[in-house]
Amino acid sequence: MATYILRKILYTVVVLIGVVAVTFFIRPPGDPTRVLLGQRADEASVAAMREQLGLDRPLYEQMAIYMKNLLQGDLGTSIATQRSVSETIIERIPATALLALTSIAIATVLGILLGVIAAWRPNTWIDTLTMSTSLLGISLPAFVVGLLFVLVFGVALEWFPNSGYIDRGIEHLVLPMITLAIRPLSIIARVTRSSMLDVLGQDYVRTARAKGLSDVRVFLHHALRNALNPVITTVSAWFAGLLAGTYFIEFIFNWPGIGLAAFNAIEKLDYPMIQGTVLFTAVIFVVVNTLADVIYGLVDPKVRFS
Repeated sequence: MATYILRKILYTVVVLIGVVAVTFFIRPPGDPTRVLLGQRADEASVAAMREQLGLDRPLYEQMAIYMKNLLQGDLGTSIATQRSVSETIIERIPATALLALTSIAIATVLGILLGVIAAWRPNTWIDTLTMSTSLLGISLPAFVVGLLFVLVFGVALEWFPNSGYIDRGIEHLVLPMITLAIRPLSIIARVTRSSMLDVLGQDYVRTARAKGLSDVRVFLHHALRNALNPVITTVSAWFAGLLAGTYFIEFIFNWPGIGLAAFNAIEKLDYPMIQGTVLFTAVIFVVVNTLADVIYGLVDPKVRFS
């Protein structure tokens, strides 16, 4: 097991090095100095600003400085706000983490429950209703669902606020949380059902039933436990994505997380902030998926010995 974990860590380090290299070359169109100084700024002011930001140096020197600062935990300074990118991201992590954690918790619990119910009674109206609803949840993009929720529950019915953070009340969390949870919930439900039906057809399940074990014990103890491997993979992938950004949802609901910071940075051609948010997103995604692989190996010995 130690060798398996070490191999995964080495793979993660290699991927992260590649991510850092690619992130450095992210250059939005336009001149950020013009955004700061205005389009009517004279060339002397633009040249001075480019020198201050280090944009007048050769690309290899800029990359060397970027890598050196990155090793010190410094992601640079925002062009638009003149604040540390690292500090800005750290300040916004709790908002994004809260939204991602609550969404994936709801999606995981309800998704597994619905998938188990559908597999318990396959090819019945319960199964058909559950899978049809989940297909609708998968088909609708999150930003479309978010806009519909704003129009229906925020504007028309006025049940929940359209924007804001949880410090103004727990009701501010409801709409963005449910919006983010719908698609992973639907996918988890379908994956759980498919995995359960596959496991229920295995010889050891039939043997357990032949020994006289109850259907509930066979279903939950023998089948569900062995059907969770693909579910773990699905949950980890979605959790990484939710934790790393939630870009459109944060923008729609004005949620003060990393996604909203990235949108603001793109509007202002603030490439240090763009680089920082993209790098943070990639690192979280890679690390969470590596942890999922390790958990996968703990749950299924065949994975770590393959």
